[in-house]
Amino acid sequence: MTEQNRPSNQDSNSPEDHQVLNNSARLLHANRPGEAVALLTPLHERSPHNPDVAINLGGALIMQRKWDRAVKVLLPAARKNMQNATLWINLAAAYLGRLETSGPKQQQQAILAYEQALRADPRAHNVHYHLGLIYKEQGNLNRATALFQRAIEVNPADKDAHYWLERLSKLIVDQASETDPADNPVASDDHSA
Repeated sequence: MTEQNRPSNQDSNSPEDHQVLNNSARLLHANRPGEAVALLTPLHERSPHNPDVAINLGGALIMQRKWDRAVKVLLPAARKNMQNATLWINLAAAYLGRLETSGPKQQQQAILAYEQALRADPRAHNVHYHLGLIYKEQGNLNRATALFQRAIEVNPADKDAHYWLERLSKLIVDQASETDPADNPVASDDHSA
């Protein structure tokens, strides 16, 4: 069989590839992303659209705060695997970087990637919660509250979503009472001395 007629195994996993993926997962779990990157890079070069490789390599790069490199790994694989929610979740994390220092463009890219993750899996783990955090950061408290509520519907044990839902609900009530004249009686003008 000629090279041209040989079936492509670009995205298939040999037993050796599976071993590399398993070893990289152990390294990531042990918080050793640099070693995982070194292990995964040759595999990614052979199989750039393999979702498992992209997820592990992208995750390792995210752990190293190499956001742009993570996007370059994750985006092509996500586009080839539109129904893989985990790829889109990791891509969103790579676009966003650190929420506190992200700008509007990064936040919007992350929102779009998270929304694609929800199209792939409406109950995707933590997606509603992370969207809620972005909208909270943007000051859209009503949208954030709705997303934290949805996060709790998906996972009733999500303590962080419960925390933010309670906190934002109080904040919204406080803001409403500050702007509602019925809740802020005007001091009487007592001119008698």
